[in-house]
Amino acid sequence: MSEILKAVETNPREGGATFTLRNRLERLVWSVVWNGVGMWTPVPFHAWRRALVRAFGGKIAPTAKIYPGVRVWHPRNLELQPFSCLGRGVNCYSMDRIVLEPYALVSQGAHLCCGSHDVDDPNFQLFAAAIRVGRNAWIAAEAFVGPGVVVGEGAILGARAVTLKSLRPWTIYAGNPARPLRVRHRFRDSRRVEGDS
Repeated sequence: MSEILKAVETNPREGGATFTLRNRLERLVWSVVWNGVGMWTPVPFHAWRRALVRAFGGKIAPTAKIYPGVRVWHPRNLELQPFSCLGRGVNCYSMDRIVLEPYALVSQGAHLCCGSHDVDDPNFQLFAAAIRVGRNAWIAAEAFVGPGVVVGEGAILGARAVTLKSLRPWTIYAGNPARPLRVRHRFRDSRRVEGDS
């Protein structure tokens, strides 16, 4: 069941709600807790930040890292697999699922945005779609990843690049809009993590 309300019924452009009451209350409590005792904590406090996100429904591996200043819109929509990392100041606008596979890295100031609007709808209806960042992929500093994007295994999105389309595995992208620059050298990843078959 979607937690996004129909704009034609609630009229959010004139102050009506966009999300269910339950969703808004969960995010209110989360915001108070995260801003109060999580977001600003010192760099070494990864375990504490993981615990807070888990307490609000996030699926966070014990080896994942969440750096200070990370913003998580709705923690129960966040999954960080083993050894994945959210760098300082990353914005996880998690209106839908955001999944980082093992060893995926999202660098400082990057924006993972699961939501947008139907610009042809007179009510400006909000929609959301999941984002998945593949194993060994890297989203570089201040890059933007839009709704529904799948970043393939080993792909790289360069600094300040913008993508609204999925990225092919083991390919390096840059620019706005992001364009492929070249194929990345595929390395053999012999590291095994929980969940590998």
